[in-house]
Amino acid sequence: MEIGVPRETKDQEYRIGLSPGSVRSLTEHGHAVFVEAGAGLGAGFTDAEYVQAGAQMVSTAKAAWDRDLVIKVKEPQVSEYPYLRKGLILFTYLHLAADRQLTEHLLASGATAIAYETVELPDKRFPLLAPMSIIAGRLAVQFGGRYLERQQGGRGVLLGGVPGVKPGTVVILGGGVVGTEAARIAAGMGARVQILDISVDRLSYLETLFGSRVELLYSSTSHIESVVPDADLLIGAVLVPGRRPPTLVPRQLVEKMRPGSVIVDVAVDQGGCIETVRPTSHSHPTYVEAGVVHYGVPNMPGAVPWTATQALNNSTLPYVLKLADLGLAALDKDPILAKGLNVQNNHLIHPAVQEMFPDLMG
Repeated sequence: MEIGVPRETKDQEYRIGLSPGSVRSLTEHGHAVFVEAGAGLGAGFTDAEYVQAGAQMVSTAKAAWDRDLVIKVKEPQVSEYPYLRKGLILFTYLHLAADRQLTEHLLASGATAIAYETVELPDKRFPLLAPMSIIAGRLAVQFGGRYLERQQGGRGVLLGGVPGVKPGTVVILGGGVVGTEAARIAAGMGARVQILDISVDRLSYLETLFGSRVELLYSSTSHIESVVPDADLLIGAVLVPGRRPPTLVPRQLVEKMRPGSVIVDVAVDQGGCIETVRPTSHSHPTYVEAGVVHYGVPNMPGAVPWTATQALNNSTLPYVLKLADLGLAALDKDPILAKGLNVQNNHLIHPAVQEMFPDLMG
């Protein structure tokens, strides 16, 4: 099979769909891999490394897209819509619930679109979402701490505090992978950490991880209203697979936060769980609303592309190999991979995306 790896075009997205190591695995299986020149440089991979791994370098995005299977990291941008076509298999993060325009273009194109974020194991875990969730959770605290600095518009709070001065308060909405990793970093820094989740079983598990270092609360409206105003850093970490998350923090509650507090909504790529959050970019990551600094970059792991590309490839490569070896028959043979199918033959396939866009089901 011919496999294309185009350069990512989302703002300051330096990850790449396949690392040289993954390319080597594919070429050893007899596949031809076409990588757009310079596509891996931002992640620290040179064209020479790809050539050594067996890839063929191509000079244009079109030459990478014009293949049987295209492997990316982020969803196609508007400039890439013309490359979507019948016969193409696209394997990448899509997050269609937050992007009606892309959904419509994929439907019209006839392409087969398989989303990393909805590939699902029988135990309801999401193996291709997990590595980026780990990174995003850890970065949420790293970025949040930075924007709490006075020079960055924050209220000048050091999350870990110092002897004689209380630490900052970090409130995390959601105790899944993102929330757990955010809590791990925040607690490690010495911050006061509170996690809210709707699963009592998950809260019990988190108690085994953190003990008394993290305060664990059931995610009710009253609990959210009681903790958000005192948060120096509020992290949205809610995942509803394939769907927009619920709005847990309305505008009037954000307005009760102290000026210079910071919000980082990791769920922004699915629409966000905080009403005042909107997507931003690595070039312009923050804005101030209601006196609060908002960070809404939907591709946070793109800030650490060397780490993120390899972590992603460790998880995606087995599925990429199946698609390359078997084509669409891989979807019939692997029910886990089949869960990733979002669009095929001009139809919405994934139930969650169908629920988001019932008018596109005709």
